Amino acid sequence: MIRHVVSWKLAEPDAARRGEQAEKVARRLNALMGVVPELRAVSAGANVAHPEANWDVALVADVDSLEDLAAYQVHPAHKEVGAYIGSVAASRVAVDFEI
Repeated sequence: MIRHVVSWKLAEPDAARRGEQAEKVARRLNALMGVVPELRAVSAGANVAHPEANWDVALVADVDSLEDLAAYQVHPAHKEVGAYIGSVAASRVAVDFEI
């Protein structure tokens, strides 16, 4: 099984607005469960502590294989969420590891 972990720093300078955007990103990512068949588990959330230092939103998603990860990344529902994230994100960091 592969665990896909991603964090984003959003571009919005206003902390309150950035928090709203982070919540929207998390909601949209969590909504992919049951829509993208390759996803075994999804947990996304907006940062709740130390906004001056922490990244704004994170995702942890589990899939069975690297092939399933590739299928998830090109799924139309994921691409739609990704387009929104791309419109509000300044930076992205990710790691994929076996569990």
